[in-house]
Amino acid sequence: MHAVSLSIPVNPPGAEPRLTRDEVWRGLVMKAENAVPFVPGMTRCEVVERLSPEAFWREAEYRGETLREKITLTAPVQVLFEREPDSPNAGWITNVLSDLGDDLVLTFTFAVRFPGTAEGSAAEREAAEGMRATYGAAVAATLATVRGLAARGAIG
Repeated sequence: MHAVSLSIPVNPPGAEPRLTRDEVWRGLVMKAENAVPFVPGMTRCEVVERLSPEAFWREAEYRGETLREKITLTAPVQVLFEREPDSPNAGWITNVLSDLGDDLVLTFTFAVRFPGTAEGSAAEREAAEGMRATYGAAVAATLATVRGLAARGAIG
């Protein structure tokens, strides 16, 4: 398993409206429960079992692949996605909202298995770096969706 992180400023110059921590957090919760409007390539996403107000299992369809993930919400900082441990693409993903000076940063970290690659191999590192761009687009799309919801007064 190879971990990759990517951080994106929440409110880069020119971004309107400026998002608050609360708006971004509510958007991350909405995305955890139904990622279809937030993640390009996701065609289905539904909560299949509630464990507590802060934890649930969901099933999602992403680019033809079915994923089952346990979601744990640690308000207002982190969403943890843990894939089933015995699945071919087991691992975890975090979305962490943190402060950086006068602004916020959304950091996405993932560590997942890549079927068909040996752990620690150059092929695994290459696959992980290829996913950095894909997931970077997903993080940017998430913020764009949250920004659009906030502009319409529809977040929360």
